Amino acid sequence: MDLLQKISASSAVVGIIGLGYVGLPLGLEFALKGFKVIGFDLDPRKPEFLSRKKTYIKHISEEKIAKAVDSGKFTATTDFSRLPEVDAIIICVPTPLDEHREPDMTYIVNSAKTIQQYLRKGQFISLESTTYPGTTDEILLPMFEQAPIVQANTAIDASNLKLKTENLKLSEETQNLKLKTQNLKLPAPFVVGEDFYLAFSPEREDPNNPDYSTATIPKVVGGTTPQCLAIAEALYGNVIVKVVPVSSTRAAEATKILENVYRAVNIALVNELKMVFDRMDIDVWEVIEAAKTKPFGFNAFYPGPGLGGHCIPIDPFYLTWKVREFDINTRFIELAGEINTYQPYYVVEKTREALDCSLKALTGSKVLILGAAYKKDIDDMRESPSLKLIEIFRDKGALVDYSDPYVLKLPKTRKYNFGMESVALTKDSLALYDAVVLSTDHTAFDYKFIAQNSRLVIDTRNAFARHGINSGNIYKA
Repeated sequence: MDLLQKISASSAVVGIIGLGYVGLPLGLEFALKGFKVIGFDLDPRKPEFLSRKKTYIKHISEEKIAKAVDSGKFTATTDFSRLPEVDAIIICVPTPLDEHREPDMTYIVNSAKTIQQYLRKGQFISLESTTYPGTTDEILLPMFEQAPIVQANTAIDASNLKLKTENLKLSEETQNLKLKTQNLKLPAPFVVGEDFYLAFSPEREDPNNPDYSTATIPKVVGGTTPQCLAIAEALYGNVIVKVVPVSSTRAAEATKILENVYRAVNIALVNELKMVFDRMDIDVWEVIEAAKTKPFGFNAFYPGPGLGGHCIPIDPFYLTWKVREFDINTRFIELAGEINTYQPYYVVEKTREALDCSLKALTGSKVLILGAAYKKDIDDMRESPSLKLIEIFRDKGALVDYSDPYVLKLPKTRKYNFGMESVALTKDSLALYDAVVLSTDHTAFDYKFIAQNSRLVIDTRNAFARHGINSGNIYKA
C-alpha cells in the first residue's frame, strides 16, 4: 500500500517532532481523527506527563490528552530511533533569534540530522517551524537526498570499529581493501518525490483563541514536487477544515512571514500613534474604537508594552536577514521592529513620570508587574515583554515583583533567569508597591480590586477602562 492509500485509510503513522505549543495540539488532532501518532521530544518530562494524561500547556485540556492516550492512538517518547516506524514526520521545533538577532537554525538542523540518520523510502516530511523562504529547499532537501549515504557511512563506521576490535591481526592493507569494497556498495541518493516526500506547512496556532483551533484554521501547504504537494494535501486534509495549496515550499514559507510582518508593522503603527497621541492629549484607544466602526478599509490593531510570543517579535527578522543576499534593505520592517522593541522602555518612562507626580523616584521604588505571559489567559512565556520590563525596571534601580495566576514561577529562558515567584494579590500585598504595572490583561485579574488597593496603576492594555474603571490613580502607557 502506497502512502496516499495509507493516508486515505487512516492507517498512516504520524510522527511529530517537538511536543510544544504547535506539535502537541497537532498530534492530538491526528490521534483523535484515528491516526496512530508517535510524538518525539528531547525533554523527558513531556512524554512522562503525557503518559500520565497530564498537561503542561494551560489551554490544552487533560480531557483531550486522556482521550487520545486512552484510544491507543497517541504515544510520546524521547527515542528518535523509532522514526522508521512512522510514515509522515512533521517538524514542529523552535526557530529563535541568536544574540545578534539573526536566525538560529539549530533546532531545525539538528532535527534534520536525526531524520537523515533514520529516513527510509516512502516517508513524508513536513516542516512547520516558521522560517525564511528557502529553508526547506536549501537546508532540508540536500540533507534528505543524502540520507542513504549518511546511513551507509554510519554502518561502515560501526563495521570499521568491529574490524579494529575483532581483527587486530589483519594487515592495514587488508582492512582498507575491505572498507573500499563496502564503500563501492553505497546506495544512490534518495530522489525527492519518488523515494521521499517533502513539504512546508506553516503553523498558525493562536493559543487559547476561543474562535479558532488547530483543526479549524486553514492550512497552507507547499510541496517540493507535485507528488509531495498531493501527499501534504491528503494528510493535512484529514484533520484540518481547509487546506490551501501553493506553488512551492518557498511560497508557503513566505506566506507565514507575510502574515507576521503584517501584524508587526500594524502594531508598530499603533504603538507609534500611541506615543504621538499621548503628547497631543488624545486617547489612542478611544480613537481606535471610533475608527473600527468603519465597515471597510480598516482593521483594528492595539498598542501594548511590546511584542511577545514566538512569531511576531521574531519572524520578520528572518526575512530581513535572508534578503541581504539579494542586496535588498527591508527598512520598513526594521523600523517597525525598532518601534516595537522600544515599547517596554516607553512603559518604564511613563511609570517614572507617574511616580514623579507623587514625588517618588523610580530608583528605590517597589514595582509590581501584573502578568508574565505574553498574552492574556495563557501560560506561554516566549518573548514576553514582561521579562524585558523586569530587566529595565531593575536596571533603573527599582525593586520588582510580578503576579500571574498562570505562571507561578518564572522559568529560565534563553536570555533571562530571574528565579522569581508570583506574588498573591491581596489588599496588604498591593499596598506594598509604589506602582503596579499591568503588562498582561488576564481575565482572572480583579481590576476593580486592584485599582482600589493600589497607590498607582500603569495600564498598558487599556484594561481598566474596558472594565469601566477610571479612577485618578490609573495612568495609561
